[in-house]
Amino acid sequence: MEAIKNIYKYRELLKTNVKKEIRGKYKNSILGVLWSFLNPLLQIIVYAFVFQVILKNPKEHYVVFLCAGLIPWNFFATSLSRGAFTFIENGNIIKKVYFPREIMPISVVTSEAINFVISTIIILGFAIGEGLGISGYIIFYPLILIIQYIFTLSVTFMVSSITVYVRDLQHLIGVALQLLFYATPIVFASDVIPDGMKWIVEINPMAYIINGYRDIFYNQVMPDFILLGAMFLISIALCVISYIIFHKLQKGFAEEL
Repeated sequence: MEAIKNIYKYRELLKTNVKKEIRGKYKNSILGVLWSFLNPLLQIIVYAFVFQVILKNPKEHYVVFLCAGLIPWNFFATSLSRGAFTFIENGNIIKKVYFPREIMPISVVTSEAINFVISTIIILGFAIGEGLGISGYIIFYPLILIIQYIFTLSVTFMVSSITVYVRDLQHLIGVALQLLFYATPIVFASDVIPDGMKWIVEINPMAYIINGYRDIFYNQVMPDFILLGAMFLISIALCVISYIIFHKLQKGFAEEL
């Protein structure tokens, strides 16, 4: 409750930080925020060419299938990559000015969530273009987004706090995300995984989130509320644990930075 009160008290600073994160990401680029569309779009073109054209993936409407996995994944991966170094990058400010430190990782994840919402237009565009259309189940999009936001924020809180003390972590995050990418059903469906390897997907929280998006955009069916409900509870519990870790570690940030 104290953390929520602090965030509310400094809400204007949070808004300013979110705007700064969005603008800073595309600073000095000619196209600016248009890269929110172009980055995922170019990735989709590359993966679609490799897996559909070269590897002959037989999945029907594969581009929509790919969009519904890759764009949510980018939200998670980019939030974690940028959020891991947010305290290190803002070390000078942290040492000079007091403000709730949690605002920094929240700003990163929130700015990436906004980019994700914008990028969702790409999924809708391909769904319409491929003839799938948009189903009424899209009303559950905000629910899945909230679950992913809480989960992503939880992991970012933990990683950003630990990275201040263990700088080697910055070299491992990229490798870990690459491994997790292939352990998540993004470019392939869960049903093609050999039985002996399915446990990897079953313990991967991002797999359930991405399958939720796939249900509403690609399969156009009711998402599995039991699994999503479990993910919501796990995300809340992880958020509490991560914040406790952050709260303990933040006391030494000024000295470490």
